[in-house]
Amino acid sequence: MKKLLGYLLTPIFYLTFGLFLAIFHPIQWICYKLFGYAAHKRSVDVLNFFLTYSQLTLLNGISFKNGHQLPTDRPIIFVANHQSMYDIPSLIWFLRKHHPKFISKIELTKGIPSISFNLKYGGGANIDRKDSKQSIGEIIKLGRRMNEKNWSTVIFAEGTRAKDGKMKPFQVGGIATLLKIVPNALLVPVAIENSWRVVRNGTYPLNALLPLKWTVLAPIERGDKSAEELVLQAENAIKKQIGK
Repeated sequence: MKKLLGYLLTPIFYLTFGLFLAIFHPIQWICYKLFGYAAHKRSVDVLNFFLTYSQLTLLNGISFKNGHQLPTDRPIIFVANHQSMYDIPSLIWFLRKHHPKFISKIELTKGIPSISFNLKYGGGANIDRKDSKQSIGEIIKLGRRMNEKNWSTVIFAEGTRAKDGKMKPFQVGGIATLLKIVPNALLVPVAIENSWRVVRNGTYPLNALLPLKWTVLAPIERGDKSAEELVLQAENAIKKQIGK
């Protein structure tokens, strides 16, 4: 049933999703070039609201749960599992008051309406995976911006998408680098569920009638824990939530 509905609804989803990307590309340009960061961020927030709820065209449900009072006056490192590209819009929208930034492949800064513009000018880190020196340098710059502006960063610690929903071991490197630059950052795990099922069949058909879930888990204070211990604690918390 889900796959059958997907054949019918996927074209509508892609048309809706693509239309929002096309509409907001010039809006982002105007906001950034004429009015600066704050206006640009608002345009990105609204874009990602529409991208998030484009899932309704597939009859997919959106559930975001956060029972924690997270601070806005200190940097946060959100550590999440990664299941599909559709993880990202909801994180940007629902965590918007924390100014979430991402560590992305530099190749994505070109050729994708709206998304490439935001990656290029939104304040995240765009890394060349073939150049470790450049990658570390970009993450350090991001950490400095987090310190200066109390921004947050979202890190998909598996390093790549778990296409079957089964979590891969979390990597420590990027988080450890950020913690050196932002030692007072709060670590917050975020569990993502069922996003992988949307693209279970590839790009067509997308699956319908899925309960998509994002759950903010208990924050982790650094204390005297090492980066390895912090990441393992976040990994175990997410595993417990999603049952993987």
